[in-house]
This record gives sequence, structure tokens and C-alpha cells, in this order.
Amino acid sequence: MLRFMDWSVVAMGCVLVLGGLGGRRWQRTRVRKNERPEQGRPFIWTWQPLLMGLGMICARVPGLLRAPHLVVEVFDALSFGLAVTVLGFYLRSAYHCLRSLRTT
Repeated sequence: MLRFMDWSVVAMGCVLVLGGLGGRRWQRTRVRKNERPEQGRPFIWTWQPLLMGLGMICARVPGLLRAPHLVVEVFDALSFGLAVTVLGFYLRSAYHCLRSLRTT
């Protein structure tokens, strides 16, 4: 049962990666049609699922494939780095949002 739950986390990560890639593709087609892209928001909504999905995959797959401990630790560190990157994106977005509210 535990293996099923671990693989379901990997599957959810794959769905998030595919959703992020699809959102990125959709954003590019909107820009090609000369529609004005929104500032800041599309960046977060296309990269956040992609990075979080990669983090979920990196956190679970090495352990499920019975990789050596060093490989598991390296991928755990990579997963943590991706989570910190997404947090940085959200903090930057919040800063820009608050700055725009103060100027109006």
C-alpha cells in the first residue's frame, strides 16, 4: 500500500509538470496572437506547477528505485532547492503587489 501512495505522489508530480508545460505553451500562443500578457502572474502560474512537480518527482523516485543513499540525499537537496525557488517567486510577487498598492 505504501508503494502505491509513493507512486501516486510521483504521478501527481508528472501531472503538475505536464500542466506547467501546457500553461507555458498556452502563454506563448497568446503572445504570438499579439494579446497583451499580464505582468507577473503568468510567470508564477506557469512555473509554479512545473517546479513543484519536479520537486515531487525528485523527492520520491530515487527512493522508489532503491538508489544509493548519496543519490537520494542529492535529489532531496534538489527538491528542497526547488521549493525555496518557488517560495522566492511568491515573495517577489507579493512584494510587487504590495508596492503597486502603495503607489496608487
